[in-house]
Amino acid sequence: MLIAVYKTLKKEGMYLYVPNKDDFSAVPEPLMARFGEPQLVMMLPIAKRKTLGGVDKQKLLDAMDDPGFYLQVPPKEENWLEAHLIEQGKSPRSAEG
Repeated sequence: MLIAVYKTLKKEGMYLYVPNKDDFSAVPEPLMARFGEPQLVMMLPIAKRKTLGGVDKQKLLDAMDDPGFYLQVPPKEENWLEAHLIEQGKSPRSAEG
């Protein structure tokens, strides 16, 4: 089985996996509007892999069946300034200008 992987130009590290190239019929319209114009990254064979782009293979296969797509979002970036202020016992709001 091949899975089509698309990226968005709106958010680095965000990928949309669909079971068929250029078939976004299962993806809700509001999500497609926020995702923007999908840019094909690759067609990914999943037969011999345990993970795909950091996504568990079985989780991805399950998502291909229902709801018919998988959206990979990048991990939340740590705010180092906020973490430092909290360590110092200060309010992170003092960093807001």
